[in-house]
Amino acid sequence: MKSSAIFLSTALGLGLAAATALPATAAPTADAGQRSTATSIAAYQGSGEDAAATKAFFEAVVKSAKAKQAKTGERAVTVTYNASGAPTFASQIARSAAIWNSHVTNVKLQAGSGGSDFSYREGNDARGSYASTDGHGRGYIFLDYRQNQQYDSVRVTTHETGHVLGLPDHYSGPCSELMSGGGPGPSCTNPNPNAQESARVNQLWAGGLSGLDTFAKGSFRK
Repeated sequence: MKSSAIFLSTALGLGLAAATALPATAAPTADAGQRSTATSIAAYQGSGEDAAATKAFFEAVVKSAKAKQAKTGERAVTVTYNASGAPTFASQIARSAAIWNSHVTNVKLQAGSGGSDFSYREGNDARGSYASTDGHGRGYIFLDYRQNQQYDSVRVTTHETGHVLGLPDHYSGPCSELMSGGGPGPSCTNPNPNAQESARVNQLWAGGLSGLDTFAKGSFRK
């Protein structure tokens, strides 16, 4: 890696709802849209590095959340997020959290501010949307403007949040599979994890830190 941070380029680029206005700088030209699509398709291939980044992000968030759980004694782990860095996507982030909270029971997402387990950011990036961590609990999800115009924005946000919860990309999957991301194409607007994905998240978080053993056994191999 050339950067000290570990980048997970999921490049979902899922289009914003019509009611959401993006900054003027996010409005793509036809050529820009084609370049964005090409970048997205290239990123869909995934790599062993992507798998390692997903594992690192999950590990950082789990350690942060479990430290808080030890103080509260709650059964379900609560993962807090700070959405202040992505105001354009406030509604998508809130809906993403609600979707995951309605599909899983062993971990809950909750809005916070200072001291949150991870945060959201927004902007323009040729890599598209991705999850990133430096391996020390400072993880964030970056939401790219152009990709969020090209694809369904709630789907991209919920997909990226799936990485926080421990799920890897599976671009060859159908639209009904959230972690297939942009693989099924821009027409796919499903923002919900399927039963298998929900069960997987519950399994990972039921064991807390012990769930990381599953990653060591190859769950994120391509």
